[in-house]
Amino acid sequence: MKSPQTLQEAIVYFSDPDRAFEYACKLRWPDGKVVCPRCGSGKHYPIKSGTRRLWLCRGCNKQFTLKVNSIFEDSPLGLDKWMIAFWMLVNCKNGVSSMEIHRALGITQKSAWFMLQRLRLALQDKSFVKLGGPGSEVEVDETFIGGKARNMHKDKRMKMKDRSAENWGKAIVMGMLERDGKVRAMVVPDRRKPALRDAIFDNIDAGTDLYTDEHPAYLAVDADYVHKIINHLQHYVDGTVHTNGIENFWSLLKRESHGTYISVEPFHLFRYVNEQAFRFNTRKDENGAKISDATRFAEAMSRVNGHRLAYSQLTGKDQSPRHESTGTGTQEPF
Repeated sequence: MKSPQTLQEAIVYFSDPDRAFEYACKLRWPDGKVVCPRCGSGKHYPIKSGTRRLWLCRGCNKQFTLKVNSIFEDSPLGLDKWMIAFWMLVNCKNGVSSMEIHRALGITQKSAWFMLQRLRLALQDKSFVKLGGPGSEVEVDETFIGGKARNMHKDKRMKMKDRSAENWGKAIVMGMLERDGKVRAMVVPDRRKPALRDAIFDNIDAGTDLYTDEHPAYLAVDADYVHKIINHLQHYVDGTVHTNGIENFWSLLKRESHGTYISVEPFHLFRYVNEQAFRFNTRKDENGAKISDATRFAEAMSRVNGHRLAYSQLTGKDQSPRHESTGTGTQEPF
């Protein structure tokens, strides 16, 4: 049976445990050589344990499965449920909620939420390659994510009357879009000069043509970049000087946060930003052709290895004596 191209085909394809297992094996070990995820040894032999697929490594003398050292590790859910949840997450334009996964897969909402957060970890882009370069064009902007002041309780509005009314209390997300390239977005603590300047220096190569709005904090990078400013009080486009590309990404992100993911905690916001950035960056290939759902899913599946997220780390609480609480709520570095 050929690889699935649509959600309906994916449901049928991955409902067979053997096919789901073989599909995941091909992505984890493309050369067909199974190696131990703990010690890297290629010497092992399969053992039988009910319906589980196990190997015993001759190097470290420990058992391992396909799930070890991946986002699937220690999960009692079968690969059929993981595959369908991942397909829906990466191919639904506005994301998919844990309640929808709960209803579609017949698992609890808590399990669905934990599953989706582990999948979002795999989608995080940890590339150390900077955007842009001499002759390249990068748009930079920031936006606010959160509830509107007019929808807050009166007591909370009274506390913020001396602050910036509409945007106080919201999380700040900074985005950088390389034209005809990828977007990179992150949660920043504030809109002051040090935070924005450091984010630009860390993610954009010097000498790049930089397009921003009139926010004065961006003036700090004038010495290292070809900085061009669009004044939105006068116009939104001045030849090639505009930030419409990154504004398009903001519209997609806010459609996701306002429509699908309601009341996202700032502690977890960076995960949802990474999710939308992955879908945005996998819309087209290098030649500008549209990427199919199957190709996007295969790309996402190729990233599941080397990641592990415990529930105690995710929530910032030690829920199990097996794990120490390491959750800080901050974004992992690229």
